Amino acid sequence: MAEVEFTIGHKEYRVGAADGEERLLQRAAAILDGEARQILEQAGRVPEPRLLLLAGLMLADRFATLEDRAEKAERHINRLQQNPPRVEVPVIPSDLREAMAELAARAESLADRLEEQRQD
Repeated sequence: MAEVEFTIGHKEYRVGAADGEERLLQRAAAILDGEARQILEQAGRVPEPRLLLLAGLMLADRFATLEDRAEKAERHINRLQQNPPRVEVPVIPSDLREAMAELAARAESLADRLEEQRQD
């Protein structure tokens, strides 16, 4: 088991961490320290228990907000999966298709006649 050292607010801590979990603990401590420093900037010196409580509450509030957003996004994704947006593909009217086919046939015929005239 490794020991991880970090500072939160104005106090240093040393906590044991399972091997391989040191970086996670340091990251979590850095996030908590960031909240604690904001409190210290606004309120000045705050007793350690109160500082940790306030920082924890701020993080819990942020977590709850992110959790709400994630749930809303999941509901939106589920709705989209159950009712995918309708994609409409334009359909060429049959009379237009026939007219285009006739024009293509005429163009081929003209091309054939031009080719014959060129060969003569």
